[in-house]
Amino acid sequence: MAEVVVVGSGPNGLAAAVIAARAGLSVRVLEAQEQAGGGSRTAELTLPGFQHDICAGAHPMALASPFFRAFDLAAHGVELLTPTVSYAHPLDGGVAGLAWRNLESTVADLGHDGRAWRALFAPLVEHWPDVVELAMSDLRHPPLRVRTGLAFAIRLLEQASPLSDNRFRDDVAPAMISGVAAHAITSPRAFPAVGAALLLGTLAHAGGWVIPRGGSQAIPNAMIAEIERLGGEVRTGHRVDDFAELATARAVLFDTSPAELQRIAGDRLPSRYRDSLGRFRYGNAACKVDFALSGPVPWAAPGADLAGTLHLVGTRAQAMHAEHQVATGTFADRPYVLAIQPGVVDPTRAPEGQHTFYTYAHVPNGTDRDISDQVIDQVERFAPGFRDLILAKHVTPAAFMPAHNANYVGGDISAGAMTTRQTLFRPLARWNPYSTPIPGTYLCSSSTPPGPGVHGMPGLHAAHHLLRTRFGIVTHPLDLLRGAAPAYR
Repeated sequence: MAEVVVVGSGPNGLAAAVIAARAGLSVRVLEAQEQAGGGSRTAELTLPGFQHDICAGAHPMALASPFFRAFDLAAHGVELLTPTVSYAHPLDGGVAGLAWRNLESTVADLGHDGRAWRALFAPLVEHWPDVVELAMSDLRHPPLRVRTGLAFAIRLLEQASPLSDNRFRDDVAPAMISGVAAHAITSPRAFPAVGAALLLGTLAHAGGWVIPRGGSQAIPNAMIAEIERLGGEVRTGHRVDDFAELATARAVLFDTSPAELQRIAGDRLPSRYRDSLGRFRYGNAACKVDFALSGPVPWAAPGADLAGTLHLVGTRAQAMHAEHQVATGTFADRPYVLAIQPGVVDPTRAPEGQHTFYTYAHVPNGTDRDISDQVIDQVERFAPGFRDLILAKHVTPAAFMPAHNANYVGGDISAGAMTTRQTLFRPLARWNPYSTPIPGTYLCSSSTPPGPGVHGMPGLHAAHHLLRTRFGIVTHPLDLLRGAAPAYR
């Protein structure tokens, strides 16, 4: 048995495995699915030649995450393509808010709300590495960035309150913020959602929301190649059902939901801890609909055709209403739809002249309803004629999400409800959220801080703990990624 075993091959588990291998430890990754990568896989879901990202499609954190900055995806052969417009937010009437990579271009587009947009984001964009380090910390030991932290906190409090309505005069800018906030699949005014909006909104103007050439699979493939180069092993099609299989490893990391940890570890977990994990809440969910198209989406709003990502819901009020409906367990009349059109920068995703189109819509947890008709209606609302381009579609209702990723309980792609408490205390309230009562066993999934996203940081934080406590390695994981030799206490 390897010294370090990782259960699950999502970006967080692979991040921990890369770090352990860089520390000179023997590593084995066990993945239940036949394809490694977790939420960053790519497959032909509709027609031959159409490459679809199974879950994550655009990657604001691939350039910004401390893990990926140190790992250096480009040096490992991953080509990250940057759309001119990070995201677009169409409204009725053929207009759209455009988050250009260049902040001043967005300011110019927003007219008299442009100055307010600059005041909101410019201080964060100027110090974006500090913003990322704060947001991507373990939330127990945040770096001391007083000025940036204060600027972020002031904006968080404003945008999470009715005061946010006083900053802008028109509908476009507030709709743009609400569209990004709704990535959290909760009310766009909830603190975690606003935090996500400020972080992702900052990155839209500081590097952009990149799309990997060939598909998101390129990211885990690069990490797997590094693990194997260092002598590690990644086994796919290997489902772990009993912790006894892992017991001889010196350290075990679970890139899984708390529910999967409970299933595998069973009575090895003390009853009090097990009961606490059982109270971990899973949030609202996503219904994923992928399309093969005969041509580009005919957006009514100029500039929307340049965006890699689009938020299709309408005004801030309409976004709030849609998310409220889902939160109460009903289906939104006009659901929030997140769309990604990789073909704006990556022609390899589909046969020449044709396009892949990725969407997911927010739905109540656990539903098996196919809402692709509502998704098509919502796209058609902002792109008349879209329906005529559809060659094929592939639908994954929320209830079927766990079949390809057990972490998505009931279709919750955030691996846990994004409430304020569960953002600060994932998966439960303890000083070290990664350790478990089983010696040498750690949780490193998106169910731990700093939460969901393709950034690898839960894996980095968990690896930091296990290197020190199990192996006496005091070299920081980021230094190991940059080539430093492991030092022992």
